[in-house]
Amino acid sequence: MLEPLRQGLPPLNLAAASDAASCALPARYEAVREARQFTRGTLDQWDLGDRFDDVCLVVSELVTNALRHGLPAGTPRPNAPDLPVRLHLMRWTERLVCAVRDPSDESPVTREPDDCSAESGRGLFLVESFSDGWGWHPMAGALSGKVVWALFRLPRPADGPCPRA
Repeated sequence: MLEPLRQGLPPLNLAAASDAASCALPARYEAVREARQFTRGTLDQWDLGDRFDDVCLVVSELVTNALRHGLPAGTPRPNAPDLPVRLHLMRWTERLVCAVRDPSDESPVTREPDDCSAESGRGLFLVESFSDGWGWHPMAGALSGKVVWALFRLPRPADGPCPRA
C-alpha cells in the first residue's frame, strides 16, 4: 500500500511497523471529527501527543478530501450504512504515516492557494506544508479506489543515557 514512500527514503518494511491503527469512517462530514478523535487517542497511546496539531490538521484535510471528492456522486451522506473511507495510522521508529483510503480512482487535484478568499481548494497545499511529504496511489488487486498518504518524520529516539567521562 505504501510503495511510493520508498522514494528517497530508507527502505520501509510494512512488517516492521512498530504500531498501526485504522478506523472505518462513515460517508458523512461528522466523520472528520471522528477521525480527529481517533488520531488524538492513537497518538497519545504512542506517546506522540506533541505531534497532534500538525498530524490532526493533515488527517482532517485528507478525510475531508476523501468525503468531498472521493465518494461517487449520489453517495448518501447523512446516514450512510457502509463505510467507504478508512483512516490508517502507522508508526515506525522515525516515521509516522497517515493514509486515507477512498473508493475513487481519480487522482487528487492540487491547487495553489492563490486566492486567499477562496473557501476551498487549499487542502493538499496544507497537507504538503504541514507534513514531510505526501502522495497517492491507486489500490491494487480486488480493492478499487486510492490511498492518499502523508509522512511525518519523527525524532530519532535517544539511545539511552550518555556514559560519563
